Amino acid sequence: MNTTTLPAAAAPAPMSVFERYLTVWVLLCIVAGVALGQMLPGPVQAIGRMEIAQVNLPVGLLIWVMIIPMLLKVDFGALHQVRQHWRGIGVTLFVNWAVKPFSMALLGWFFIRIVFAPYLPAGQSDSYIAGLILLAAAPCTAMVFVWSRLTGGHPLFTLSQVALNDTIMVFAFAPIVALLLGLSSITVPWATLITSVVLYIVIPVLIAQAWRKVLLAKGQAAFDATLARIGPWSITALLATLVLLFGFQGRAILQQPLVIAMLAVPILIQVLFNSALAYWLNRRVGEAHNVACPSALIGASNFFELAVAAAISLFGFESGAALATVVGVLIEVPVMLLVVRVVNQSKGWYERHA
Repeated sequence: MNTTTLPAAAAPAPMSVFERYLTVWVLLCIVAGVALGQMLPGPVQAIGRMEIAQVNLPVGLLIWVMIIPMLLKVDFGALHQVRQHWRGIGVTLFVNWAVKPFSMALLGWFFIRIVFAPYLPAGQSDSYIAGLILLAAAPCTAMVFVWSRLTGGHPLFTLSQVALNDTIMVFAFAPIVALLLGLSSITVPWATLITSVVLYIVIPVLIAQAWRKVLLAKGQAAFDATLARIGPWSITALLATLVLLFGFQGRAILQQPLVIAMLAVPILIQVLFNSALAYWLNRRVGEAHNVACPSALIGASNFFELAVAAAISLFGFESGAALATVVGVLIEVPVMLLVVRVVNQSKGWYERHA
């Protein structure tokens, strides 16, 4: 790949108004879902019963619509770019796979089982921790392109780290989740976990890469036009899933309205800690600022679409795990915009070290 040419996958448009205010739409979905669950419990429960082999069919379809357009942007051919910024890639991999899932498991244990335990619904602690672990075990795929663009991040580095993380995720997501759930004394059958990986990682990756190849064969213009056309699909499908999820969660939320705030605390700390760690480590190893930014941002953000899918598949619509992953969606955009602002404003400090 010519390093002077910006690949289409690494050059998305800046955040749209819809993306920028994703938190607002999520809040509206919470209200709509809770209201539907209370006013129309029969239809909502009927949707919940549409399952085959513990996979809810409407939600499974919505999740594919969420994930595939995002994976379409990923060029696995960019993996050969990894060696050009091996120090930044090393920091990314260390934070994403050796720090992030484990720090979230520790924060989840501390806050859910100790600090907030007296205020949370009885019997849901394990499920909440499981949701937090699922959220942290999957690095961000699509939104990191947007965050990188907003910080002037190196486009080829951003593309290569996403491609490498997605490749690792196919093989590492299930073992890491199983290990951390086991350490937290939460039992999940391996067969169910592997089924989730196949359904929500492997198959969408294969479909997206086959579709990408067909579109690029027609020319870059056809590829860009398709990305622009299907761009809204992901967020629309995510919001529809959230309405269904909160239709089931409505009663629990009305009974315990502070649960969402308590679940947000470990997620917020995890985002700020991992972004600061990755940013500082890149500075220590001498990487350029435009490499440190996307490295810090992918270390902080999560592939929340996959986390929501896996939580629903493993634990069900009405589980605390599903609710915990949705809280991740709720705070992702405003917190990541804060991180973007910090790394932009600290560029002078970062480069004075060099």
